[in-house]
Amino acid sequence: MNIKSKIKLNNGIEMPLFGIGTYQIKSVDMERVLREAIIENHYILIDTASSYKQEEAIGDCLKKLFEEGKIKREDLFITTKSSTSEHGYDKAIEACNNSLKRLQLDYVDLYLIHWPGQAGNQPSSPKNSEARAQTWKAFEQLYQDKKCRSIGVSNYTINHLTELLSQCTIKPAVNQVEFHPFLYQKDLFEFCKKNNIILEAYSSLTRGEKLNDDLIVEFAKSLGKTRAQLMLRWALQKGIVVIPKSTNSERIKENCSLYDFEIPNEIMEKLDSMGNEKRICWDPTVVL
Repeated sequence: MNIKSKIKLNNGIEMPLFGIGTYQIKSVDMERVLREAIIENHYILIDTASSYKQEEAIGDCLKKLFEEGKIKREDLFITTKSSTSEHGYDKAIEACNNSLKRLQLDYVDLYLIHWPGQAGNQPSSPKNSEARAQTWKAFEQLYQDKKCRSIGVSNYTINHLTELLSQCTIKPAVNQVEFHPFLYQKDLFEFCKKNNIILEAYSSLTRGEKLNDDLIVEFAKSLGKTRAQLMLRWALQKGIVVIPKSTNSERIKENCSLYDFEIPNEIMEKLDSMGNEKRICWDPTVVL
């Protein structure tokens, strides 16, 4: 396994297991961060979203890198997402086209529905279900039109996925969710595996909230690795895609230095049993 290791999606496309997340990275910092990640540290997966408001900055940087011959478009895997205000058939089609325009790309490698609820609806509203269904139809069309090489979802629970699988023509390839040892969503992970959907983790490092946990500190020290490396490697060994975000040069390098060690089974099992109740981000289980 190395930084360019990939996992095969259910449509045959190969997705890198490791990449850089861009949530809350300011546009003014984007070129430096991406150059350090892609050129200096060989990251090949970039994860963004229309709601992050920095697709344009990413597009400007990628254009420069392509023109400089630093990397080829086909060597990168680029993910973006439609927002809660971009649910519905027509809006989703328009959203993808707008994202492609901002990114200055002909296609993205993965296009995700960012959230199972629609802006303006209460979480308990049945309108969310109707909106999701129409949005997925648009995603299937975008896939047929080759605007995206694969399509998937984010923040979907087992209930959301079960509903989608009963309606869809094209199965989601990926479900991107909050996932770390303190929110080990084992049932969701097993459901995704059973249905050939790759799980992708965000907030793998709990936004720093649990990095000082006594067991995390102890296990990392015993392996001679950092706490972040321990938590990222835990997910990688399960075949889960990780996309840690950082603007810090040293951490960008540290986060991808995951391939010269393996977590022993006994530590993996202890990490698995840390709990499943520490949710750092939004709770999609409330969305009908």
